[in-house]
Amino acid sequence: MDSQKKLELLADAGRYDLACACGTEKGDDRRKRGAENQAWLYPVTLPNGGSGIMLKTLLSSSCAGDCGYCPLRAGSDAVRRCTLGADELARLFLEYNRRRRLLGLFVSSGVIRDPDHTMERLIGVAKVLRRKYAYYGYIHLKVIPGASDAAIEEAISLVNAVSVNIETPNAAHCARLSSRKNWRTDIMRPIETIHRSILSQKSRKRVKQTTQFVVGAADESDREIVGKSFELYNRLEMQRIYFSAYQKGAGDPRIPGEARRGGDLLTREHRLYQSDFLIRRYGFGEKDILFGKDGNLSLANDPKQCWADANPGFFPLHARKAERWQLLRVPGIGPTTVERILKFRRETTLRDITDVGVKGKRANLAAKYLEFS
Repeated sequence: MDSQKKLELLADAGRYDLACACGTEKGDDRRKRGAENQAWLYPVTLPNGGSGIMLKTLLSSSCAGDCGYCPLRAGSDAVRRCTLGADELARLFLEYNRRRRLLGLFVSSGVIRDPDHTMERLIGVAKVLRRKYAYYGYIHLKVIPGASDAAIEEAISLVNAVSVNIETPNAAHCARLSSRKNWRTDIMRPIETIHRSILSQKSRKRVKQTTQFVVGAADESDREIVGKSFELYNRLEMQRIYFSAYQKGAGDPRIPGEARRGGDLLTREHRLYQSDFLIRRYGFGEKDILFGKDGNLSLANDPKQCWADANPGFFPLHARKAERWQLLRVPGIGPTTVERILKFRRETTLRDITDVGVKGKRANLAAKYLEFS
């Protein structure tokens, strides 16, 4: 099999790992269809808010793991198996980068033999790019669960971003998806090791750590996912958390997510992204994210609207006097609009939400929670 064919197969198999390429808009499937009909080129949003086109692929679709949600798991015939060499992948990436300037490379892999052997192969790609081809652009390397501290340290020394998929919010849910993976030692230990390593080396402050939940494969609740997200942001200074709806029919029919029918997993994924945005950009605390009796976010309304409906005494806000954090609670407007409001009212009299460019449905919604007289 030639290198180009391998890339096509491995990039296609990589669609199940979306940790660097998730959109936050419902119905936005750019992360699944790729760009310019090339499935291995992905529009991505980086943790710092930047965007661009990234080459995203697996190094190998061979896997010794048994993760029930993953089509790459050992014994599955859902994907064809192949592996790219380090120099082979580096040259493919550089050729695409020559044709059009790419944001960088995201490379993950199935578990080839064992975690550290796989890490050696992944690190080899970064070494070849940095040392042989003098590429100093963006590289995001997926750390394999169970990797040793030494392998993690070496990876961090070579790349701009690393990630370990947390997958589930606790060990009990992880055990429902894999009999070979220990959530505490194979997943949380590497995440904590990365955090300590980044903190201990000032020269590595540039390295970012992200992670990803697989939503709906186990029987976890949104409350558990959001609670764990707060811990990851507050205790481990996670740069960004991603959420990937479990793709039914791709996994082991014995796992909880496959047995359940019904429920809109894509909407659930979207609600988790909205909650994550409220945490990162709006200053919402853990008690501000509201859940139903089943522990899940509302599928009918976004979490900000749910908070507003549950706190009618907070409104209406006087748009000319309200503080920034208060304005961020108003449905229909976000951080950019709030900054416009603050700037506008410093310079002149704010008489209506349309004064700052908010129109249509958003203006009508926000007007219900604001007063201007």
